[in-house]
Amino acid sequence: MTAIQQRCSALSNSPVFMNIIISLIIINAILIGLETYPQIANTYGHWLMIIDATLLWIFTVEIVIRLIGSTSIKAFFTDPWSVFDFVIVLSGHLLVGSYVTVLRILRVLRVLRAISIIPSLRKMVNALLLTIPSMGTILLLLGLFFYVYGVIGTLLYHSIAPEYFGTLHQSLLTLFQVITLESWASGVMRPILAEDPSSWWYFVTFI
Repeated sequence: MTAIQQRCSALSNSPVFMNIIISLIIINAILIGLETYPQIANTYGHWLMIIDATLLWIFTVEIVIRLIGSTSIKAFFTDPWSVFDFVIVLSGHLLVGSYVTVLRILRVLRVLRAISIIPSLRKMVNALLLTIPSMGTILLLLGLFFYVYGVIGTLLYHSIAPEYFGTLHQSLLTLFQVITLESWASGVMRPILAEDPSSWWYFVTFI
């Protein structure tokens, strides 16, 4: 590594540098939250945009420092977290002045950079990603149960509650509401139970 690369590497790995970036990400998140209040946005919108643009360029410099301090360009772009940071920051430059709604969404996503910067959060996300294969199997099993109960519900209750069980996709959406336990008893089960007292077994076994 050249002297510049060594300096950039030492700087990017410095705890002080990391803490400054984390602080700026937090400030960025607070500013984005303030923009959701119309009174603040109308009064200080211009200054908020200036500060946001300044933060964007600071994050850009940070990415450049990390890129220079990396052992190679390939090593930088083979690290998923580095690619994530690079894409989030680059998107802020590509969409300036157009697609305002998309730009705002991407600015909010910039807050997620805290995950890649804070080591403990990064470790947690990596651990969760390792569970995806097992989660896929669980989702498949749940999907089978949903499909079976969706078909049964459509066949049994399509005439009693067509708004809930009129079609298969309506039944699946209803079952999703039921499994969240949100108003499933009073909103879904009770009206059907009033028409068909034996329908309790369907909901109880599904829950």
